[in-house]
Amino acid sequence: MAASVREKQTVALKRMLNFNAPPLKNTTAEPVWKVLIYDRFGQDIISPLLSVKELRDMGITLHLLLHSDRDPIPDVPAVYFVMPTEENIDRICQDLRNQLYESYYLNFISAISRSKLEDIASAALAANAVTQVTKVFDQYLNFITLEDDMFILCHQNKELISYHAINRADIQDTDMESIMDTIVDSLFCFFVTLGAVPIIRCPRGNAAEMVAEKLDKKLRENLRDARNSLFTGDNMAAGQFSFQRPLFVLADRNVDMATPLHHTWTYQALIHDVLDFHLNRVMMEEGAGAEPSPAGARPKKKSRRTYDLTAADRFWQKHKGSPFPEVAESVQEQLDRYRAQEDEVKRLKSIMGLEGEDEGAISMLSDNTAKLTSAVSSLPELLEKKRLIDLHTNVATAILDHIKSRKLDVYFEYEEKLMSKSTLDKSLLDIISDPDAGTPEDKMRLFLIYYITAQLVPSESDLEQYKTALLDTGCDLSPLNYIKQWKAFTKMAATPANYGNSGVKPMGLFSRVMNTGSQFVMEGVKNLVLKQHNIPVTRILDNLMEMKSHPETDDYRYFDPKMLRGSESSIPRNKNPFQEAVVFVVGGGNYIEYQNLVDYAKSKQGKKVIYGCSELFNAAQFIKQLSQLGQK
Repeated sequence: MAASVREKQTVALKRMLNFNAPPLKNTTAEPVWKVLIYDRFGQDIISPLLSVKELRDMGITLHLLLHSDRDPIPDVPAVYFVMPTEENIDRICQDLRNQLYESYYLNFISAISRSKLEDIASAALAANAVTQVTKVFDQYLNFITLEDDMFILCHQNKELISYHAINRADIQDTDMESIMDTIVDSLFCFFVTLGAVPIIRCPRGNAAEMVAEKLDKKLRENLRDARNSLFTGDNMAAGQFSFQRPLFVLADRNVDMATPLHHTWTYQALIHDVLDFHLNRVMMEEGAGAEPSPAGARPKKKSRRTYDLTAADRFWQKHKGSPFPEVAESVQEQLDRYRAQEDEVKRLKSIMGLEGEDEGAISMLSDNTAKLTSAVSSLPELLEKKRLIDLHTNVATAILDHIKSRKLDVYFEYEEKLMSKSTLDKSLLDIISDPDAGTPEDKMRLFLIYYITAQLVPSESDLEQYKTALLDTGCDLSPLNYIKQWKAFTKMAATPANYGNSGVKPMGLFSRVMNTGSQFVMEGVKNLVLKQHNIPVTRILDNLMEMKSHPETDDYRYFDPKMLRGSESSIPRNKNPFQEAVVFVVGGGNYIEYQNLVDYAKSKQGKKVIYGCSELFNAAQFIKQLSQLGQK
């Protein structure tokens, strides 16, 4: 696992765009111009990894959706990157009949079945286009990489494998099978791309166990078929730098229901919580209610801005896991530094404008020419810097507005105390009934965390009191109905998930950001600093990775797909601690867990951890799913 998942998936995509030949690095020749045809799934996989400019550098002149009206371009090869679904196959056959392109390179995101291949073959025969279908490939890329060490399964149709879908009371066995098959197909693609056969551990008796069994079976079948195995020969050579196999921990969302509802304090998780953040792209509405429009005039249309937060953005890479106050300070520093550089350029310009009459100006001119040349050569860099600073200023300001208007710092601090069972300084009812603190949803999240983490379930009379207070502020109580059932049903009720003693220290007021000249007015917001603590998913991983004995994980099942025979009890087990691990949460994950795992991996020398989840939801989306479950 020497290269990150992100690199491996990017390399695979570039190879595909180069007609499945490794791209040549040093040729100065023009690339072959071609068109790229993808479906929505393909688009979601490519967009976080390759920019339009990178596509153009690889010779992609046009990229179009498969199901859009496309004009014939008879002298250009087309690279298709689509899921092998019925309607996609029909559309490809139609393209062949209409002779849209010179040649067709068909790449399927996930393996295509024999019968569907035959459909394409017969359509090609009928259209007399057999020679034009140059190559058909299964790419095994059916997952989306968002970070070097984070992936999700899909973005389109994610409700089909959501927490709600898996935990519905009225779910049929056949539905469950198909959900599990979808998840396993993606995980299989993930390990093919990673180029490693993992050792699988999972808890007993839930969705995670079903996924583990199916994945184990699928990997086994593939390894047994030596001629066509995806884990041998040339595609493995790239992946096998480390001799040790990765540990694959499957966790179920039900292990920890509090974290996805938790208010957060780190930059990336906050963006996901309060703004519209999908596939590394933030959508923001600009110019909302700044100046009232004159009477009778049409209200100004809000413009939507999108910002991409990419791996190339150094500020983002450095600060996405930092507590928000620290981010605000750093943005301010960057802004001040940038202004100083800008002033320098302005100063040089004004000096250059001097007429060369007096001696002093002439001599000043000569050394300033050198300075100006260097200033001009650094202009593109400066502009890019400015773009990134503006981006983070806008995003951070938007977050700050949410923090202040909803008192998110108060929620965050109180929830941390609930989760770490420390003493509370004010009653829960006070926060719930405070009209200034947060939206009804914030209050619901806080109450659910209290309910989930409470050792003793509150008495009926107390519960009624809370319910009344929640209803008065306009909360929908259906999520609570579901969480009540969930708590009664899970064995966790006996031993509540332990969230570690997190502890948050308020750090006095903001130093630099409190200056009057700052962009960020932080009055009244607490400067909270996080102490490192492991949340449940990280703790489970730690036990399994370090081979610690712990009641929580001792009865986890153990699968080794490379062992062709033998029952689970007789398989020789790996006794050494693992260096590399992949954690996957069935039923959805969030950036809080991701960040916690990143911090955990940083604290351990030489360990690598990748986080994956069936979908990425923020608290609002999760609450919506819980309320659908609670309405039944």
